[in-house]
Amino acid sequence: MSTIKMKGITKKFPPATVALDNVNFSVKKGEIHCLLGENGAGKTTLMNVLYGLIKADSGDIFVEGKLVKIDSPKDAIELGIGMAYQHFSLVPTNSVAENIALGHPSASFLFPLKMVKKTIKTLSERYGLSVDPDSKIWQLSAGEQQRVEILKVLSKNPRLLILDEPTTILTPQEIKNLFQALKQMAAEGRTIIFITHKLDEVMAIGDRVSVLRKGKLVKTFETVKTNKQELARLMVGREVLFRLERPSVQLGKVILEVSDVCALNDRGVPTLRNVSFSVRENEILGMAGVAGNGQTELIEVLTGLRKATRGSVIILGKDVTNQSPKNIAEIGVAHIPEKRIDIGIVGDLSVADNLILRGYGKAPFSKGIFLEKGNIEKHANKLAKEFNIVTPSINTPAKLLSGGNIQRLILARELHGEPKLIIASHPTYGLDVAATEQIRRWLQKQREQGVAVLLISEDLDEIFSISDRVTVMFEGTIMGTVDADKAKLEDVGMMIAGAKTGELCIEVKNRT
Repeated sequence: MSTIKMKGITKKFPPATVALDNVNFSVKKGEIHCLLGENGAGKTTLMNVLYGLIKADSGDIFVEGKLVKIDSPKDAIELGIGMAYQHFSLVPTNSVAENIALGHPSASFLFPLKMVKKTIKTLSERYGLSVDPDSKIWQLSAGEQQRVEILKVLSKNPRLLILDEPTTILTPQEIKNLFQALKQMAAEGRTIIFITHKLDEVMAIGDRVSVLRKGKLVKTFETVKTNKQELARLMVGREVLFRLERPSVQLGKVILEVSDVCALNDRGVPTLRNVSFSVRENEILGMAGVAGNGQTELIEVLTGLRKATRGSVIILGKDVTNQSPKNIAEIGVAHIPEKRIDIGIVGDLSVADNLILRGYGKAPFSKGIFLEKGNIEKHANKLAKEFNIVTPSINTPAKLLSGGNIQRLILARELHGEPKLIIASHPTYGLDVAATEQIRRWLQKQREQGVAVLLISEDLDEIFSISDRVTVMFEGTIMGTVDADKAKLEDVGMMIAGAKTGELCIEVKNRT
């Protein structure tokens, strides 16, 4: 018998969005069930219905064969259902123990932290989710914060654990550790629903997989009876290319020249150490490396968000070192940030207003101190169609869009200005296969039109797929740069780990 059954679940959002269309979904006790689909396919909405955050327009939910009514997360928790979200709901200034104690049903009134710390220690040792209970949330890495979210849910001892895109910001090793913990939980009898759009994850962790497309359940089957190609086709409704051809083009003049750049991180510690590299017209330079090795600080220096303590940044022949983000953007630099919600958009503003953030002070979007609403709407509708931004309306707050559509919005705004240099940080991070393919095609198209592209990514498949050259960053320095067609994955992997090996690394050192 299934632990959970959802029958005929339908949910519509005004004015005319059908988020869930008569969905039948079930999970069995002790299984890891992957819920797969494109961004905006309805995965999170379906689980929000199960967790009581959203009320379905119609449909029923059964737990252990009994019809239940789930009107709030409190109802779900009492039924043994827990959910960890993609976007963390933690208080940054509080400690790990304080965050877990908040809302904990059995924490004592007078000394809640003592009991919670004991719970954290027990769960951490049991599942390998180690974290210091006294650390403040803001001091933790993204991976550690993810562990806190999961521990917060586990502390309530759920029988069913829902994880919404839990690997989006994790390193490969952190993902491996998480998968080991989830398999142990399933072996102990917990049921896990794993929301994802990553095909490799489905094949690695799932016992069964259900595919959603445009709010409808397409198919459910055992993962051992399918493959990535079939899953991609069911997700998107067509065949998906996992590797794109890279047309040969003639390199042009140098667009970006970075020389001996040094910078401090937020704690005042030296993070960039004499970084030097260049990017030319008609070129994509892929920068590989594990997060936390200076990539974020480098991007901020290049875009005017952080001061360099030494060195120079030359763009289109102009020294823009430590100039303002506005000045750098105006000379033709497009920035696709890693933190698309925090930096890429103003969430409370409409889709239309976000699409003019680069040029709202100039014609045709404004006249004097007044905005030209008609021109703005015309522009927004054009870009929404061109970049396939799925939104109920151009007047919808941008924060209500799915991750893939937020990324399309950012790309539409940044690429519309015909940039000369694109700085793209993890542009396909957290996106489904169709959106990933589309964004990589857009970057390639820009390259073919003479734009210089600096692509920062931890995805080596992405780096090798569309880059002309590959450079590696480790502990704030450039380890080396090689031609993508000639580079070996193993050698690049060694450089990412901080090692230099064989003739390749001698050649790399000489070239940089």
